[in-house]
Amino acid sequence: MTALDPVLLTQDLIRRPSVTPADAGAMDVLQAALSGLGFTCRRMRFGEIENLYARYGTARPNLCFAGHTDVVPVGDAGAWSRDAFAADIVDEVLIGRGAVDMKSALAAFAAAAAKAIASGQAKGSISFLITGDEEGVATHGTKKVVEALMAEGEIIDHCVVGEPTSAESFGDMIKIGRRGSINVEIRVEGVQGHVAYPHRAANPVPVLIRLLERLQSRVLDEGYTDFQPSNLEVTTIDVGNPTTNLIPGLATARLNIRFNPAHTGAELADWIRREADAAAEGFPGRIELKPAISGEAFLTEQGPFTELVAAAVRDVTGREPELSTSGGTSDARFIRAMCPVVELGLVGKTMHSVDERAPVAEIRQLQAVYERLIARYFETFAPA
Repeated sequence: MTALDPVLLTQDLIRRPSVTPADAGAMDVLQAALSGLGFTCRRMRFGEIENLYARYGTARPNLCFAGHTDVVPVGDAGAWSRDAFAADIVDEVLIGRGAVDMKSALAAFAAAAAKAIASGQAKGSISFLITGDEEGVATHGTKKVVEALMAEGEIIDHCVVGEPTSAESFGDMIKIGRRGSINVEIRVEGVQGHVAYPHRAANPVPVLIRLLERLQSRVLDEGYTDFQPSNLEVTTIDVGNPTTNLIPGLATARLNIRFNPAHTGAELADWIRREADAAAEGFPGRIELKPAISGEAFLTEQGPFTELVAAAVRDVTGREPELSTSGGTSDARFIRAMCPVVELGLVGKTMHSVDERAPVAEIRQLQAVYERLIARYFETFAPA
C-alpha cells in the first residue's frame, strides 16, 4: 500500500489550473492517487464537467468524502506574490489557487484513507464524490452525480464535505447545515412616454418600488433552531434611463433570500408572486418574475455522527468546534438527499482571494483529523 503525502498531492493538484469548467488534468491526478490505493474509480461526465465517484470496498457502512477540484479565477495575476498555479511553499505556507478551497482537503482525506486502508480500519467502504462544477453554476456536477447514484441504488451512509469551514483557527467550526438560497429576477414592463404627459404612459418604477417595499417590510422569521434569521437582500435595481424627461418603459431588479428551514424555496416564490400581484393592482403593464432556487435549507441533527466528527477535531487540536449553519451554500445541499452530511475543512479566510494560502502544518493536521474521523466512524457504525 502506497502512503500519500497530502502536501505533495495538494501541490500536484494546484498545478492543474482547473478554473471552472476546465479540468486541466486535476481529476486525473486525484484518480491516479485513489486507484493506487485500490479504489474503483468511475468518471461521470455531464456536459463539459468532469466528475469522479470512487469507492474502496463494497460493504456498508459507506463513508463518503465529497469535494471539488475546480477553482475560481485568479483575478489580477500581477497582485499575487507567486504564480497562482506554481504551488510554491514560502515560510512553510503553501500559496496557490485552491490551497484552501479545497485541494488541500482532497489530498488530506486521500492520505487519511490510505492510512485507514493500510491499517485495516476500513470495516466497510470509503468513497469519494468529486466534482469539477462546484464553483460554477453547479448544474452538471454533484447534483447530477447524486441523481445518477440514487437511480442506480448506490447507498452512501454518511458524508463529510471538505469545504474550508474553520473561521479563525483550524478546527474551531464544523458546518452541520446550510441556509437555502433563492434568487429572483423582477421585470416590470410599463409604457414609455413623456414626463409632461403621464396619462399617456405607465411608469413601471413606482410599481417596482412598491413591490420591493412590501417584500422588505416583512420580517421573514426570528430564526430557527441552530439557524440565524432569514434575510432578503435587494442586489440591484436598474432602469437605464439616459434622460430626464422620459418615463421609462421598463424597470428591473434582482434579490436574494437566504432562508432557514422555516421556509421552502417554493413557498417564498409563491409569497413574492402574491406581493407582486398586490403591488401591480390597477397597473396596465405587467410584472414578470423569474425565481431560481439554488438550494433548500437543511440541518443534520446532532447525534452520533456529528459527535464523532467533533471528537476527531478534539482528539487532534484540543479544540471544541462550534457546530454551525452559517455562511453560504455548498454541494452539501445536494448530498443531503442521500445521507446525513457535515462539512469540515481548513480556515477559509483566504479562499477566493489573492495569495490564497494554507500553512503546511494545518494541511497535515487536517489529515490527522480525517484519520481520527475515519477510525471513529467505523468504530461507531461498522457491525461488530
